[in-house]
Amino acid sequence: MKTIIIKFGGSSLADPGRIRRAAAMVLAAGRRGLRPVAVVSAPADSTDDLLKLAALAGGPRLSPRETDALLAAGEQFSAALLAMAIEAEGGKAVSLTGFQAGIRTDSAFTAAAVKTVDARRLRRELAAGRIPVVAGFQGLSPAGDLTTLGRGGSDLTAVVIARALGSALCEFRTDVKGVYTAHPAVVPQARKIKEISYAEVIALAELGAEVRQLRAVSYAMKYAIPLHLRSSFHDESGTLVTRAGGKTGVSCLSSRKEGKYSLVSAIGRGLSGTHEKKALAAAAAAGLTARLRCAQVDRLCFRVAAHETESLLKALHQAFFRRPQH
Repeated sequence: MKTIIIKFGGSSLADPGRIRRAAAMVLAAGRRGLRPVAVVSAPADSTDDLLKLAALAGGPRLSPRETDALLAAGEQFSAALLAMAIEAEGGKAVSLTGFQAGIRTDSAFTAAAVKTVDARRLRRELAAGRIPVVAGFQGLSPAGDLTTLGRGGSDLTAVVIARALGSALCEFRTDVKGVYTAHPAVVPQARKIKEISYAEVIALAELGAEVRQLRAVSYAMKYAIPLHLRSSFHDESGTLVTRAGGKTGVSCLSSRKEGKYSLVSAIGRGLSGTHEKKALAAAAAAGLTARLRCAQVDRLCFRVAAHETESLLKALHQAFFRRPQH
């Protein structure tokens, strides 16, 4: 029986109704003949709330060790609640902290690196018919201290467990349906991408888009762990992230504010001078002054006045993603 890792983001666990929906998704995976392991983030906004509380209690200079001990509680909160919700629906589940799940790290508080994963406890729970619900974002240092894995660290928890268990797939369930050709709020014509490469997702993260934790995607690429980015609120397929990815060419657009300017990027595979000329021609046709900042095989970056960002994104989307006329 194949194992699947299902990681839920904080927005997917923000209230009891969403927790029950997450439980239903985990149980549905089991009915499809898979052995699910859930990995959870802290509920939405709870990490920021804990940091505010820490500042009030401890002042401006917080101990990194105690900060990690505090922040790890958010994911443990989610893990226990999701395990309860699974059992309320007739399943068998067990919540596990990061160190109970066998995650061992170095001693770099607030941004620890995972060194090893001892998956014996996870395998015992699965063999006993229980669904492990693992608190993400955390591990145990050589000195026996709680450590956290940096912002978005639950993503890293999911992929390291996927590798340790030899999982067939690692799902990331969030409040978006996948990766789009552009931000749908800016470009209404943006389309969901069926398949994309690890390298393209890494480029997106490097250029400012909050897609997934960069370390997690790099780890998945190193060990060829397939990722499925999909919604917690819809059952439709999302975006599959693999080594091969989709077609050669521009796959998506992103933007990042830089003072009075913005960096607008076309991200893809096998990009060339032809793509560069097409982008500059589209900008000129729209009456925009876009200057090339960088040209690489996986990205073309253009500098534009901040107030022209939306116009440039729409012009580039029209140039690269216009549907053919029939």
